[in-house]
Amino acid sequence: MEFGVQFFPSVGPETKSGAQYFSECLSLCDLVDEYGYSHVRTVEHYFLAYGGYSPAPMVFLSAASQRTKKARIVTGAVLPVFNHPLKIAGEAGMLDAISGGRLDLGMARAFLPHEFEKFGVSLDESVARFDEGQQQIRLLLEEENVTCEGRFHSFENVTSLPRPTQKPRPPIWTATTTTPSSFVKAGEQGNYIMAIPLISSKMLDLLGVYREAWRAAGHPGNGRVMLAFHMFCHEDAGKAAEIARDPVNRYLQAILDSARPWVEGAASRDYPGYDKMYQALLKESFETQVESGAAWVGTPEQVVDQIHAYRDKVEFEVASMQINFGHLPADAAEGSMRLFGEKVLPRF
Repeated sequence: MEFGVQFFPSVGPETKSGAQYFSECLSLCDLVDEYGYSHVRTVEHYFLAYGGYSPAPMVFLSAASQRTKKARIVTGAVLPVFNHPLKIAGEAGMLDAISGGRLDLGMARAFLPHEFEKFGVSLDESVARFDEGQQQIRLLLEEENVTCEGRFHSFENVTSLPRPTQKPRPPIWTATTTTPSSFVKAGEQGNYIMAIPLISSKMLDLLGVYREAWRAAGHPGNGRVMLAFHMFCHEDAGKAAEIARDPVNRYLQAILDSARPWVEGAASRDYPGYDKMYQALLKESFETQVESGAAWVGTPEQVVDQIHAYRDKVEFEVASMQINFGHLPADAAEGSMRLFGEKVLPRF
């Protein structure tokens, strides 16, 4: 089992400046090789506190790749719906080169109506744009002199540069949440899965669908799954809960603030049931996250037990942990990451 670090900003200028936030993130990246964390990962979102500090994940990951020389560099995930495939393919090749062949390319559909509105893209085009964009990006990374005639983007006889350092290309991951068809497609295409067990009580079933589709398509092995968790480790259990509670709750509120259009009239055939997802999120809190295993908080021994308890229910290969979530103080995040590295990682 692998454990890496995920930087998912849920802050705004009233909390931290961009300069402060990224300085703190890169300082934590300095600890990655020391303790053997497997990856550094960040997301693509826009405009609001929920992810808005990370509109260009490959920019941050280029810097992170120079702080760690061993860990995988993971986009978690870039959004073809808002980007030309030629741009994503070129930047992926560049980051793969800069990192010495350590890029893992995660891609997602996006799900926040306010982002679609501001980019002038229809929610009803989400699936079609993602499917087309992902296919074109894969071709551009694997082949030269590529010609594609698409609904949204077309190009002729294009060779994307620089060519990927990894052959035939970096591993591709599909980021998904609750839509079964997305898990099936990822398995059929031979993509790995990124998911968040934030509110999904059906994660076990969804991953079963993914692995079944993977095997049915004839791919070797059983696929590969990365799940995201909040993590805060402290020698004192009471202090761990006291320090982590408000940042986790603020993170949950940031999601609600960003996703509110789903209960204010936004609707799309590409996002069935997202109003119900929002209603489910309303019931989540620090306590429910810890209880369900979506957040690992406590002493090293408690965190070890929490990891085992969740993994006994759900089979996955990689944990992507939010270390400095919300407005968690930088020294607390660093202490947590060091303690986890010293006393939890060796147990796995």
